[in-house]
Amino acid sequence: MKVGFIGLGGMGEGMALNLRRAGHDLVVHDLRRESGAAAEAAGASWTDSPAQLAAEVDVVFTSLPGPVEMRQVGTELLSALRPGSAWFDLTTNSPTVVREVHAACREHDVELFDAPVSGGPKGARTGKLAIYVGGDRQAFDRSGAVLDAIGDQVLYVGDIGAGNTAKLVHNCASMIIRSGIAEVFTMGVKAGVEPDALWHALRQGAIGRARTFDRVGDRYLQEAFDPPSFALNLANKDLRLALELAEQFDVPMRAARLVQEDFQEALDRGWGNRDSQTPLLLQNERAGVTIKLSADEVQVVLDRG
Repeated sequence: MKVGFIGLGGMGEGMALNLRRAGHDLVVHDLRRESGAAAEAAGASWTDSPAQLAAEVDVVFTSLPGPVEMRQVGTELLSALRPGSAWFDLTTNSPTVVREVHAACREHDVELFDAPVSGGPKGARTGKLAIYVGGDRQAFDRSGAVLDAIGDQVLYVGDIGAGNTAKLVHNCASMIIRSGIAEVFTMGVKAGVEPDALWHALRQGAIGRARTFDRVGDRYLQEAFDPPSFALNLANKDLRLALELAEQFDVPMRAARLVQEDFQEALDRGWGNRDSQTPLLLQNERAGVTIKLSADEVQVVLDRG
């Protein structure tokens, strides 16, 4: 299958390379010419525009910063994609925007799927990604097998927009949970419990055994926010999209609004390019505590099971 891939950033490059490793004839494009170097070295060919790429392929993938960029690229794609083509948008996007673009795609006989991914840059490189897919079920059954090259959990969620709804719920929950963990952690530490002992205790409780708390070990507990795995600027965009979706359906989001306030304060401090867990430092400051374990101390707790 001849596959096009647009957007070769921290996530896109790894996914594009895995498509190539799976044997697909790959054509790539990015705003930055140098971003295509790794894909070209793996045998992909470069195109100078989305329209040029669209004219050459059967399936196109886009991995872009957000809704605005997806709309812009989509305009060029629809000018050149052949009828019957499939477009998988891997962007974490607005379900409303995705549905609007989907309607335009239908007019061109192009099948659009919203297919945001979860797993970070490491997952993009290793193929350990969850992919939340929204779109026509029959069309997905015909075209969806190509996703197996980039993810190990390809999950059809529902009609167009459902993929991003699932991703926004996942990411919003993640942000709320981490904020809550920081709150209770500062209480425990200020009350006199050492952070490694407290973390171990939480992990062995009913909720902790689900490993909810493991994800804070590599960033928050070590104060290791640079370089980012998931930048605050991008996380803030996802949270904003989740709140827009909730507002659309009149769903109150008190906890998420509090997280948004912390995100804004962190952005105002110039932390946008740091990891998305950086706002958790604000809770430490408010409580007047320092929580910082070494990587070895974190591993000791993990090794204890």
